[in-house]
Amino acid sequence: MSARIGVAVMAVMLAVYIVLVGQRAWLLLTTPDPVAIAFGAALVVLPLIAAWALGRELWFGVRAQQLGARLEAEGALPTDDVAVRPSGQPVREDADALFPAYRADVEAHPDDWAAWYRLGLAYDASGDRRRAREAVRTAIRLERADRR
Repeated sequence: MSARIGVAVMAVMLAVYIVLVGQRAWLLLTTPDPVAIAFGAALVVLPLIAAWALGRELWFGVRAQQLGARLEAEGALPTDDVAVRPSGQPVREDADALFPAYRADVEAHPDDWAAWYRLGLAYDASGDRRRAREAVRTAIRLERADRR
């Protein structure tokens, strides 16, 4: 639940940023000074990029959560007992010991979105967030292709 609150806070802060930068861009664009107009035009691009990035990340979170809920409903989420610290984070050594099984599952079933999703969970438990996101993005792409 705290992750959702964090995402909501960051999304609101980014939305405020977009509005404030957009307001400054408008003020600069409405001046007669060509340099200010150039800066204003540049500032128009920044909120567009920020809005795109925010939308992309929020959509990733929604799709990842949907796939996780689907696997949970099917009883296909990993049930490995990994020791957890008081903070809620898994003990990395335990997670690392389980990782090869999930990697082997993906190697055996490279077109299975559920295997990729579980690999993403294993990467996340091992502390490799970049690869975890990449594996979950692959799972989302494969699941979308399965629906077609």
